[in-house]
Amino acid sequence: MSDQHAVDTPHAEHPAPGHDTERPGTSAQENSPDRSAAAPGSSAARPRRRGPGPFTLLVLPGLLTLSAVAGVLALTGGLPDDRTPDDGPRQDAVSGVNATYGPWLRKAAGQCTVVTPSVLAAQIDQLTGWNNDTAGLSGGQGVAAFTDEEWRTWGKDDDGNGASSPTDPADAIMALGRRDCSLARKVTGLRTDGTVNGDLVDLTLAAYAVGTDAVTEAGRVPAAAKTYLTEVKALFAKYAEFDREDPAGGAGAQADAILAPPVTTLTITSPYGSRKHPLTGVTKLHTGVDFGAPQGAQVSAARAGTVVFAAMTKAYGNRVVVDHGTIEGKRLETTYSHLSRIDVTAGQTVRSGTPVGRVGSTGLSTGPHLHFEVIYDGYYTDPRPWLSSGG
Repeated sequence: MSDQHAVDTPHAEHPAPGHDTERPGTSAQENSPDRSAAAPGSSAARPRRRGPGPFTLLVLPGLLTLSAVAGVLALTGGLPDDRTPDDGPRQDAVSGVNATYGPWLRKAAGQCTVVTPSVLAAQIDQLTGWNNDTAGLSGGQGVAAFTDEEWRTWGKDDDGNGASSPTDPADAIMALGRRDCSLARKVTGLRTDGTVNGDLVDLTLAAYAVGTDAVTEAGRVPAAAKTYLTEVKALFAKYAEFDREDPAGGAGAQADAILAPPVTTLTITSPYGSRKHPLTGVTKLHTGVDFGAPQGAQVSAARAGTVVFAAMTKAYGNRVVVDHGTIEGKRLETTYSHLSRIDVTAGQTVRSGTPVGRVGSTGLSTGPHLHFEVIYDGYYTDPRPWLSSGG
């Protein structure tokens, strides 16, 4: 940064034509015959006063400027922080996190639809406060506090620097994303078949804290995970800026309208996305779309497949889940909930258009409608791009 405050000293230049030149310390009259003949005490005997020399004109102002700058820096505590990446990590003005971590947080969260950059950032904050040097009580290393055993499962050389290490923040962030997305896939499956109930982010964080077996046994977020969950969620707002930048597309971005309408008229009364639940008042991801339809209207399979679940659940009421096999190597499932009646059984093969039940309002519901979901590669995604009529 010294190049920003250097003083440029002009080099001596040849005089322009028509200008007189003097040698430093020599008057233009010193060699004049008239000077030696002048009488003592006369005005001609006194040396002529010269103007400022080059030192005064050129160097002294620069020295004074440097002195003034040094004084200001002494009072303000140093130069402004305008370092380049080579000078060290910059800090993000919003969250206080190293700005180079933002793209890695977004990339890690892009591995599934449940986990967001702010969720990952909040977890790391709660685990280590972004301190890469302090090992956790469990022996974990790096910003995400991975143990050696955990790193063997989740760690990779994601930034391509030739080494996979939990103390490499980029590798650690990506590994945490893989771990969380794996847990999200598991709890999505548990919620799909009615084994557990609750917000997918909450269930994923609970599974991280106490394991999926404890979540399965409790059927919801276990009491043992609530302190961790509360601490992490309290940090979400701090890192919300990461969610607003460079958003990743949903898992259904490659959908190609391959599903038939599950009800005759696709009148959407509540779309896919974050919303405040009309009964519980909790704001969370609405994992499907609600189609308004009259009580008892026929609900049909959206694509050929096999029924893998058909039973009553607490939240979804009468619910049917159909497995449609794989699309581009990833499994596709659809669900049909709040039915007044179920017309299929688990293990049954269905075609597109086969009746699976009737519209109802069972479970947590405010009135007759079909809650329709699309699960692709283990994660909920917006059903609308998948439907042939577009909804």
